[in-house]
Amino acid sequence: MPSRWRTDRRSATGYDRVVQNPLLARLGARLLWNYDIRHLHQAIAAQDPAALTLDIPCGGGVAVRDNPRHIAADLSRTMLDRARRKTSALVQADIYALPFPSETFDACVTYNGLHCLPDPAAAVLELTRVLRPGGTLQGTTLILGTSRRTDALYALLRRRGYFGPSGTLTDLRTWLTTAGLTDVHLAPNGAVAGFTARRPAN
Repeated sequence: MPSRWRTDRRSATGYDRVVQNPLLARLGARLLWNYDIRHLHQAIAAQDPAALTLDIPCGGGVAVRDNPRHIAADLSRTMLDRARRKTSALVQADIYALPFPSETFDACVTYNGLHCLPDPAAAVLELTRVLRPGGTLQGTTLILGTSRRTDALYALLRRRGYFGPSGTLTDLRTWLTTAGLTDVHLAPNGAVAGFTARRPAN
């Protein structure tokens, strides 16, 4: 993750306040990325509460549930402090080197995180490692190539250290399939793509 999110407490806190406010989040997503954030909320609501789930990066807890089977993880101490308002099942973890055995989780969710990473493909590979056979990976990420305006905004935020290189919708599919995931479903909406994929059963 770019160091800006780990070291700039004010930016992390401000971002989380917007994301946690339904009206501001909806307006911001639409104005900045032409994204209907209801798609994100629907995906979160559809999660199975009985599944042992890893949520990384959890941020301030937009998808966190007060459920011991929902493990929230983030590299940012600021974000974990904010997520603590919703759950005590928290872990400080690096998405590239997760502190869990292989085939631990029924599901991994990663909302609005891959585009912040220097190497999203490596993160997808590590998330796949900790998925049980038959488990699902679900998330959202900003994608490039949907409009000149959103690409320009993305480039600005990357120069300022908030975002990584990201990729196009085709790149996202490649990250998922290269990790060995199948049943890939992509749902682009504006400059954001929702995705689900499954680790094949043995």
